[in-house]
Amino acid sequence: MKTFKLENEPKIETGFKIPDHYFENFSAKMMKQLPIEEPKVFSIFQKRKNRILMVAAILVIALMIPVLSPSASNPNEIDTLTLENYLTYQSSVNPYDLISELETEDINNIKADNEVLEDEAIEDHLSENANLEHLLLE
Repeated sequence: MKTFKLENEPKIETGFKIPDHYFENFSAKMMKQLPIEEPKVFSIFQKRKNRILMVAAILVIALMIPVLSPSASNPNEIDTLTLENYLTYQSSVNPYDLISELETEDINNIKADNEVLEDEAIEDHLSENANLEHLLLE
């Protein structure tokens, strides 16, 4: 096999020729061909002003929601069901602790509520209740 030497072989020409001084004047020719128009100028501060006002309005509305919306319940009031569940499942609370905290007015109200129930009402309730055996075992 013959040795191949790159320098000695005839070179193939590309077929493209660049005119003399083409790249020296290229940028000047290109700038002449571009249309000369002034770009539109938009004020950055006008867009910022609108955005700042929008953010401020959203912030004011977000801060006013708790003030304007009526609260569902007073946080100082205790839900009776929650209180009953707490007293039922706390082993450290005994009936004597509860009695010591009651005032005479509260005791009188409890007595008044118990006197309103009549025997007939109790019998009707027990006859309609299907879990009579469960109630008796409690």
